[in-house]
Amino acid sequence: MLMLLRWWWSGWEARLVSLTLLALLASILAEKLAAPAILITLLNLISYAAGGFFGAQAAVEQLRHRHIDVDLLMLIAAIGAASIGEWHEGATLLFLFSLSHVLQEYALNRSRAAIRNLYQLYPEECTVRRDGQPQNMQIHDVVIGDVVLIRPGERIPVDGRVLAGASAINEATLTGESLPVDKAPGDRVFAGTLNTQGALEIVAEQLASDSTLARIIQHVEEAQESKAPTQRLIDRFGSRYSTLVLLAIAALIVLPPTLLGVEFRANFYRAMVLLTVACPCALVISTPAAYLSAIATAARSGLLFKGGAFLEALAGLRAVAFDKTGTLTRGQPKVTDIQPAAGTDIDELLRLAARIEARSEHPLARAILRAADERELLRDDGEEVVEFLSEPGLGVRAQLGEHTFRLGRVPYLAEDQPLPPELTDAWHALGAAGKSVVGILRVGAPHRWLGLIAFADQLREDAIPVLRELRARGLHIAMFTGDSEVVARNIAAPLGIEDVHAALLPADKVQRLRQLEAQHGASAMIGEGVNDAPALASAPVGVALGGAGSDIALESADIVLMGNRLSLLLDALDISHRARRVVMQNVVFSLAGMALMVAGVFLFELPLPLGVLGHEGSTLIVVLNGLISLLLLPEIRRQRSAAH
Repeated sequence: MLMLLRWWWSGWEARLVSLTLLALLASILAEKLAAPAILITLLNLISYAAGGFFGAQAAVEQLRHRHIDVDLLMLIAAIGAASIGEWHEGATLLFLFSLSHVLQEYALNRSRAAIRNLYQLYPEECTVRRDGQPQNMQIHDVVIGDVVLIRPGERIPVDGRVLAGASAINEATLTGESLPVDKAPGDRVFAGTLNTQGALEIVAEQLASDSTLARIIQHVEEAQESKAPTQRLIDRFGSRYSTLVLLAIAALIVLPPTLLGVEFRANFYRAMVLLTVACPCALVISTPAAYLSAIATAARSGLLFKGGAFLEALAGLRAVAFDKTGTLTRGQPKVTDIQPAAGTDIDELLRLAARIEARSEHPLARAILRAADERELLRDDGEEVVEFLSEPGLGVRAQLGEHTFRLGRVPYLAEDQPLPPELTDAWHALGAAGKSVVGILRVGAPHRWLGLIAFADQLREDAIPVLRELRARGLHIAMFTGDSEVVARNIAAPLGIEDVHAALLPADKVQRLRQLEAQHGASAMIGEGVNDAPALASAPVGVALGGAGSDIALESADIVLMGNRLSLLLDALDISHRARRVVMQNVVFSLAGMALMVAGVFLFELPLPLGVLGHEGSTLIVVLNGLISLLLLPEIRRQRSAAH
């Protein structure tokens, strides 16, 4: 309440509303005290001028574009009341109408503030090392390639990569994930995130104006301005309906007195009441109030909707197509099997492979090193690789101590030395399971096979429960991948996915997505990489699951799960369904309220003050329903958890 009062007195719009009320009350008191007519008239004119200022501005702007809207209807009703001497009722109408507008703006600004607050995540200044010296400068003066020094407790000013130092970064502002993420040299960091522990040196890779945070703000602001199909339909209806209302009111004013001899003043008063209660204010505001709140709620939780249209479309999904690598899987190979040859044990084989691959940046090399580290096999025993040669696409050659070793594709190594029978069976079995296999061969006199190491991509921990929940909601699940059929089926089996499409090029994914939509209805594509961009862009709903800095995710998709968590997809679905339900509630309530008040005009001689109160009250109710119902993401998650 204190916040509302502080905001009220800080805005001149609210002061005009206050002036309207004071002038209205003063004119009523002046009449009771039999004050001079000139004073009463002056007070009435002040109440009309203050109360009708914003409505007149909006009405004139709409008339310039040849549109008739509710602001014009309200002004005509107030002027009509004054013309028959009902100044107080007309001023009451203008007061409540302008008050409603101001309160609506306050309520909607609470949602917009969630986005505007993102700007506060930018530090105004930062420390940059140039010419070997630290310099303080504005973040907009930082250029790509600058080394930015980040102290503990400081926010990171630009997107970049860690050059030196290690720390834990709180990325909740971008991803919604509350746990800090450990960062070391080579890791990406993002503007607006908070450095919690150690000092960092980062290399700027984006200007402040091009950072992930800047693009998020831009997309959300654009989303708030865009309109969902339901909103566009209501807007078109509202404009045409307002024109019909004016024509009907004109007919009501003229025809009954002319044809039926009805007393003009009473009939004119009824027409003004009808004009007030028939205005579709609540109907027009019902959709944007809900969708604006939903977009803001989602943005604070790591969900980026690029418009109300996609929020609405998500609620109508019938099928979901997932990319495999990086979406349903981690996108990182992991050592799954180690098959040593006779005379070699598992630890010896893995330790040797780790030493050979220590200089390689290949993903399989990184997987070998991780596996060796987990087994604590990376201790320094004095042996070093003295020669290292990479053979792209085939393998590597390295000299370790007195021996030379080759590590790589089995068929390539078998050209030097045939694979022994015990390893041949293992190689075929691992290949049939869809795993990648490398062999290790000691080169010399004689050549000797040391063993095989197999790799496979690993399922994301949250993939199975998320897909189970999607099926429970009646959605058809498909998987698209460029991998082979065997690899695809091995990943799909534990996920329970039967509709698998393998060996797809980017263009093939677009074609299969169209087929999926033709068979099952509205479909979404969930992906994270460059090869998913065509499908993300062409899908009715494209959802990008990627890191906070994924440019292709931000640009190609309609919805971005900034937290790199599949569970955010369930949040997005819950928010979209809740938003659509709230919109339907608001539409039904506003139409029913309008119909009841119109009936009351003819059946019960509804007075203008009650008509005004009902009209403005229904408008505020739909706004508050939209905001309150959709600012409850924790409650939505709690209900989903309780259901399981």
